[in-house]
Amino acid sequence: MDHPDNATIEDLCAAKGMRMTEQRRVIARVLQASEDHPDVEELYRRAVAVDDRISISTVYRTVKLLEDAGIIERHDFREGRARYEQVSEEHHDHLIDLRSGRVIEFRNEEIEHLQREIARRLGYRLIDHRLELYAVPLGDEDV
Repeated sequence: MDHPDNATIEDLCAAKGMRMTEQRRVIARVLQASEDHPDVEELYRRAVAVDDRISISTVYRTVKLLEDAGIIERHDFREGRARYEQVSEEHHDHLIDLRSGRVIEFRNEEIEHLQREIARRLGYRLIDHRLELYAVPLGDEDV
């Protein structure tokens, strides 16, 4: 993760020398503006609202290109669909609401410390990790 958080997806593509068609720009801007973690179908719906010439296959190809370039990150939150977000310099974890599908980003220093400590006790130095918590709202015991 070697780019500043304030760099746009378009900036990062340009820095990597990627050719940016107008349709790719629209898809990049839609991703950039997303505060959730959209899947390809949702990205397509949002992109088509901006430019109705964009095809679902263009969205799939663009997402794959951005993922391969390390600009966006793929998440599989147990829903059978990949969801995406821009790679962030600042590490964060995710809590997934199993009822609504909402993804909540959070950071907790105690958890971060505990993970490093567990790796150390097992004889390792933690390089990276991904934490996903799957939850239902309190009082919703019917899982």
